Amino acid sequence: MSPAKLRILLVEDDELFRLGLRVRLQQEELEIVAEAEDGETAIELTNRHSLDIILLDVGLPGIGGIEACRQIKQQHPKLPILVLTSRSEQSLIGRLIDAGSQGYCLKGIAPETLILALRSVAAGASWWDQTATTEIRAAFHKGNRSSSSLRAEDELTSPLTQREQEILALLASGKTNQEIAESLYIVPGTVRLHVHTILQKLNVHDRTQAVVVALKKKLISSDLPE
Repeated sequence: MSPAKLRILLVEDDELFRLGLRVRLQQEELEIVAEAEDGETAIELTNRHSLDIILLDVGLPGIGGIEACRQIKQQHPKLPILVLTSRSEQSLIGRLIDAGSQGYCLKGIAPETLILALRSVAAGASWWDQTATTEIRAAFHKGNRSSSSLRAEDELTSPLTQREQEILALLASGKTNQEIAESLYIVPGTVRLHVHTILQKLNVHDRTQAVVVALKKKLISSDLPE
């Protein structure tokens, strides 16, 4: 079964870059429902269309991407937002977390990785670029323990969502993707996305390593489900 077609709002003020994104995403059968060049238009379009996810640039004219993210999440708290930007400083990442973003990718990311990030965030996962992880941990260990830094560190120390923990626990008990899908009432394609995201977050290459790391870090219980 092929993954469902995601309905995306693309928010990017650079017309050429936005065109390139649109073409590449449409090649993957992702549906660009609408496009915006500024934060105010993004908010308006979010209220007008049925969406699965927003791909949002930060450096927008007008109110800017962070404030747009905050206002959209206030009105649509369950709508996932994935940020795509060229900036990577720790203060920005903390502000994105505060604003409610579920993910962050640097421009220049491989198209395949961006598509995986979009599908993962839309499925309920979070996705933080490795640069973001490095920046936040470096700031944290240097003693910069602002509220944003603490929240970011907490998210990265416990990187798995509740759904990912459920899937990992079922993997640990020997369940197949099909069995996990039936147990959680989701499609196998969604399970595969979650598994791929789990491997990325835990920096491992296969399911067995993921289970070992998760048990060691106590991300899942050693009392596995039947």
